[in-house]
Amino acid sequence: MRMPEMDGIETMQELKKLDPDVPIVFVTAHAEIPAAVDAIKRGAYDFIVKPPQYDRLMFTLERAIEKLSLTKEIKRLNTAVDTSLESTLGRSQAMTRIIEQIRQVARSDFSVVLQGETGTGKSIVARTIHDLSERAKRPFVRVDMGVIPETLVESELFGYEKGAFTGADKRKKGFFEVAQGGTLFIDEMENMPPYVQSKLLSAVEEKKIYPLGDTTPLPIEIRIIAATNKNIKQRVLEGTFREDLFFRLGEFIITIPPLRERADDIPFLAERFVREASAELHKNVEALNEDTMNLLIRYPWPGNIRELKNAIRRAVLLSEEGMVMPEQIEFLIDGESVEHSPRPLMPLKELSAMALMDVEKKAIKQALEHSQGNKTKAASILQVDYKTLLTKIKQYNIR
Repeated sequence: MRMPEMDGIETMQELKKLDPDVPIVFVTAHAEIPAAVDAIKRGAYDFIVKPPQYDRLMFTLERAIEKLSLTKEIKRLNTAVDTSLESTLGRSQAMTRIIEQIRQVARSDFSVVLQGETGTGKSIVARTIHDLSERAKRPFVRVDMGVIPETLVESELFGYEKGAFTGADKRKKGFFEVAQGGTLFIDEMENMPPYVQSKLLSAVEEKKIYPLGDTTPLPIEIRIIAATNKNIKQRVLEGTFREDLFFRLGEFIITIPPLRERADDIPFLAERFVREASAELHKNVEALNEDTMNLLIRYPWPGNIRELKNAIRRAVLLSEEGMVMPEQIEFLIDGESVEHSPRPLMPLKELSAMALMDVEKKAIKQALEHSQGNKTKAASILQVDYKTLLTKIKQYNIR
């Protein structure tokens, strides 16, 4: 504590500048309580009186080394997670903020709502939150509300007893029970029927469920992460989604921006997808032509990261040289280059909306043609739920 020219506190502060994680242990004959309190407040690990007891000194040093190792490991894992998420979702300023939110909420037990268009990476974010949480070693169970028939949603979520209904020849665990102790990821939450919303709210608040055909409650202890590609607040205002359930599930909300709003992520992701596709398809394709990259940056990407990945994969397959050329990517706009299809001058928001509508309409028509009019198969091809497809068909007046 007391040294010439620089005292112990000043020395500690200089050491922390070199390595903020290094644990500092004071060993001093000047063991005033205020001095000890001040040292601990300023970041000291411990404060020991001279002459130190050997056992206590060794125990303190062992704990300090363990703490340093743990701190370094946590930083290493966080860096690995950040790098993994960046490579998957992008490294723009917008995505950097999202990644920080993911790390923050993962340490809590908050229920989370993920908002974002199809293909923005909501499933990846949900899984990452689980993997970074204290529930990481417990189950992560995903249920897609868009693909379960409305009549089966309740039994799939809460399970049923033998004889609960015709065809129930044995007891079946629901998603809640399967996820016990872990995380239940409810995708396409906006497709949840009203009566199921009511039962879900009751289950979340009371922390118990009633399987169909059973009057005995089953205690549950899970974390819920829900995802939607719609504006769920608008659904609440319209009365199609319960406000109290939204507030209960949305203790923490993460909104993932579409790819067209963070075009600076496109070059990084595109180059990564080229490398992956080249390795997968055993092609010697290493880069994208400058004109090709400009075309990618200017395209609105209604399918977001998923669409970009699929487009690059197809382009690499078509490429014969070591570089992806514009002609391998122009199928995105029906074979016409951007230079030969000028669009009228208008606000960027309106331009993006119109481009998105045009692309959606063309994609739906192609999927219906490919599936010979089978809407269920078309929905599967487009990777949307059946209800969403019907809504879009009506919206665009597709015959």
